[in-house]
Amino acid sequence: MTEELLTVPEVMGWLKVGRTTVYDLIRTHRLPSLTIGRSRRIPADGLRDFLAARLQYEEAA
Repeated sequence: MTEELLTVPEVMGWLKVGRTTVYDLIRTHRLPSLTIGRSRRIPADGLRDFLAARLQYEEAA
């Protein structure tokens, strides 16, 4: 398995949003995540899928 896992601060940097926004995306299941111990991780593919879906939505609007 070569799945890259990102931290919340890394996702914050990629999306240029705050911590609350990232956790809101996770809480509403728009951004997949998993918990390892007490740490939250976001699969890089999940972030790419989220961005692709947002881009398709924006183009359709």
